[in-house]
Amino acid sequence: MEKKSIIQNSIISDMSEGVMAIRFDGRIVLVNDAAIAILERTREELEGRSFASCFFAEENNDPFTGCVLDVIYMKGRRQERYVPYFTDKNRKELRIVSSYLKEEDEPIGVILVISDITELTQMRDAVMAMEKIRKLNESLALRNQVLQETFGRYLSDDIVREILESPDGWKLGGQKRTLTIMMSDLRGFTMMCERMEPQDLIAMTNHYFSEMYEEISRFNGTLIEFLGDGMFVIFGAPAVTQTHASDAVAAAIGMQKRMKAVNEWNAARGYEHLSMGIGINTDSVILGNIGSERRTKYGVMGAAVNLAGRIESYTTEGQILISSATRAMISEELTVSFTRKISPKGVQGEITVYEISGIGAPYNIVQEKKRDFPVMLSAAVQIGYFLLEGKHVMGDRKEGRILAVSREEAVMETEEKTTVYDNLKLDVGDGLYAKITQCDGNRLMLRFTAKPVNFDSWISRIPLPHKGEDVAPGKVRNSVRKAGERIDEQ
Repeated sequence: MEKKSIIQNSIISDMSEGVMAIRFDGRIVLVNDAAIAILERTREELEGRSFASCFFAEENNDPFTGCVLDVIYMKGRRQERYVPYFTDKNRKELRIVSSYLKEEDEPIGVILVISDITELTQMRDAVMAMEKIRKLNESLALRNQVLQETFGRYLSDDIVREILESPDGWKLGGQKRTLTIMMSDLRGFTMMCERMEPQDLIAMTNHYFSEMYEEISRFNGTLIEFLGDGMFVIFGAPAVTQTHASDAVAAAIGMQKRMKAVNEWNAARGYEHLSMGIGINTDSVILGNIGSERRTKYGVMGAAVNLAGRIESYTTEGQILISSATRAMISEELTVSFTRKISPKGVQGEITVYEISGIGAPYNIVQEKKRDFPVMLSAAVQIGYFLLEGKHVMGDRKEGRILAVSREEAVMETEEKTTVYDNLKLDVGDGLYAKITQCDGNRLMLRFTAKPVNFDSWISRIPLPHKGEDVAPGKVRNSVRKAGERIDEQ
């Protein structure tokens, strides 16, 4: 998703109509420049103060205060009023239209759009006045719609509630909090972008995001932003919870489980198969409104965010990797598929990560995973490959031999120096991408991360042994078996 501010300030600040937001306890939490000019007050006299302390002492403005109180107390009813308003020198005619922010169909605050229609009421030409009022109605209806969509679409319910309940909710600044960060990413999405029609790609990703957001919101996650084909999510804010680490893991497992339905939907439309990796980390971050006075977003900053992204980069298809800090925060029973030491860029030394596929009560969610072990070949297959740094090819083409293969994994032998978690681009079609998940001398266990269009054709030509035929060397067979067992045992 494109970066959106928590509210599009330009919509409000550029309006000729006044905008005032008031909580149901009577405190004014927002007032734009136009409202300040119409009411002839200063921002300091209004923003952050109770409505009563600002206006109740002015008896000549009882119609105005009564109108606003009616709007606040008669929850759920949109109102439109025309009232006089008196300043030190002037008498004005105001048009006040109210609308509501709701949470689960319950109003939690009120927005007033205030128009100075003094000139209209003074017009003697009634036809001209009615025409201007009609245009004003159309303009206000459009503005109100934009305001409601801005609040409802770009802000979670928790963020809206925090803004309304805190006088400082609109202001720039932040606080230090311990949260759980989730980063997700689709495998091979760049290749899909090159192969698919734009309208199909957007339809596929929008459906995928919708399905994932259901699980995120189900477990109290706050979606900060879409990162291309990935998602940046926090747990534990704005609403403070003590179970944010557990919630994040439960949401991640639910998201991976939903991928089956996502791919069934894709297959029915001829779209490509999607696979996702998720990284999770827990630590202190800076949380709050970040940006400028005109352009703001609700977000988080800190090393914990970067580490969550680094952990995600180590994942392969269907994996959920969590940091030791996240695991230490979880009291529920976890199903740990393996434990690994990794050395992420920007982190001194090694850290421990855990692949998680289940969490116990009260969540009781398990990701069913069936591993397709590689089958030994009757003859090794020569293959060229390149080492990758990020998504870029590094160095010259290298040579290897495929000794065993499945649709998801392969065992390759090479004389070149490699390490676990290196990313490779195999010379198959326009690129078969893989990650090294295990090293056993010069034999590597590879996990495919992105497949070319002709992958099925390539794998169908690989010489598999005939039924009952035992032609693979014992070392190869043991290498495949031991690599698989090591992963399952860790």
